[in-house]
Parts: sequence; structure tokens; C-alpha cells
Amino acid sequence: MSDTAQSARPGTLYIVATPIGNLRDITLRALDILKSADIVAAEDTRVTSGLLSAYGIQTKLYAYHEHNEHAAAESLLRELQTGKSIALVSDAGTPGISDPGAHIAVQARQAGVKVVPIPGASAAAAVMSVAGNTEGRWLFHGFLPHKAGARQRELETLRALPMPILFYESPHRIVECIADLETVLGPERRLLIAREVTKLFETIHDCALGEASAWLAADANRQRGEFVLLVSGAVASPDAGMEQAQALLEVLLDELPASQAVRLAARISGQRKNALYDLAQRLKPE
Repeated sequence: MSDTAQSARPGTLYIVATPIGNLRDITLRALDILKSADIVAAEDTRVTSGLLSAYGIQTKLYAYHEHNEHAAAESLLRELQTGKSIALVSDAGTPGISDPGAHIAVQARQAGVKVVPIPGASAAAAVMSVAGNTEGRWLFHGFLPHKAGARQRELETLRALPMPILFYESPHRIVECIADLETVLGPERRLLIAREVTKLFETIHDCALGEASAWLAADANRQRGEFVLLVSGAVASPDAGMEQAQALLEVLLDELPASQAVRLAARISGQRKNALYDLAQRLKPE
């Protein structure tokens, strides 16, 4: 641990988290690196220049975004190999998490360049901290596909997962995304809608998924800004345990007498022997 200012080291790539809205969420360590690095590689140089100007930082900017990611990574890697230090930032949050950055991080490590994380603000972590997720586990999914058909197909693959799922969404698709979430996952699930997190008009709203579309439609302002959506996980059907026990019992009955198959199925599944014995009689009357 250190309580003194840190300078960027030669030939090192720093992955620097920046504020997701409130500029005061920048860390002191991030400011140290942004000030002392030879180059700041930015997703949008106009956005990052505003952040740097707010803190009196004049480090050289280099554009690194999804449209030039591969070519820019090669160019930045050459700079690193000559001893330059580079701070990589996205417009908001942490590069490489639903933002450009993963490609150069992999290339740099493979080339033997030291890659150092400078953690900070995260929309996902901020929302989870207020969500009251007592389960402890959750799934970060990020952005869903832009097109409705692909989005619905991807949601189908997530439908049975028992843990909460966190999505990012833009204001341009929020209405359609919420409608697809309800259609595929069902209206009874809980949905936490967080928009403009850490910004002036931050809103966090908890409702049933089936109520979300009406809530968005009630005020056009609710459809503006960047969104984080946290959907509750699937609830196991009361019959799911017996369905699994039946599948197990069917396999055992092919190899064992009914009494032995029932005894083993009960021990493995936790279901009652009497219920499994009745089921065995229906499956294999003889």
C-alpha cells in the first residue's frame, strides 16, 4: 500500500477506470497515472479531453475505439515496446467491460508488456450495491443484441438461470428491450431499473417486470440516459425436484428392481420414498 503519488512506469499499459457520470468519482491513483503517462488512449478523445481539462491534465491523447481497435492496438503496442507508458480509458467506467480495451490488453500481455489495472467507478457495481442482492451471486451480461430476434433468442438462453442478471442498455432501445424481457422472462419477475447512475437525474426504480413498460411510458424523461437493468432469477417450479427424480428413477428402473431403484432415487434426490414408489409403479407396473 502507498499513500504517495504514483507515476506511470515506462513500457507499462494501465487500464484506467474513469467516472460514469460524476467527475468527482475519479480516484487519486487514476489522476496520478493520467498525469504522468506518456499517452492517454481514449475511446472518444472529446469526452476524455473534458475529464482531463477538469483536472488540469495535458497528456497527449490518442484515439482508440471499436472502429480502429485492431490497428490502434498494434500502434500502441509499438509505443509500449519503445518504453512509452500508456493509460487506456473509455468514455465511462472500465475499458474492456462492455467497452473497447480487451484486445490491446491481450496483445500487450502476450508481448510481455506489463498490464496494470487502475480500478474505479463501475455502473454494475454501483447498482448491485443498492440492489439488496442477498443471494450473493449474480450474472453480468452487459449489452444484449440490437436486433429484436437476436435479443429474444439470447434471452431464451438465460431464462432458466436462477441468479439475478444485470444488463446494460441504451436509451434508443430501452423500450424494446423491456418489452422483450417481459415476453421471454415473464411479467412476474422483479426488475430494478437504474438510469443515469451518479448523474444529476439518477433514478432507481424497482417494479415487477410486467409493470416496467407502463412506468417508462408514463414520463418521456424516464426513457433518457444510460440504463442498468437487474432482473431477478428464475424461480424453480415446485415440481422441478420431482421431475428430476423421475428422470433418475427411470434410468434406475432399467437396471434395478423397483424397491432398490426407489431407495437409491430417494437418497440421491431427497424426494419421499412413498411418492417415488407410487411413481415407480406407474412407470413399471410389473
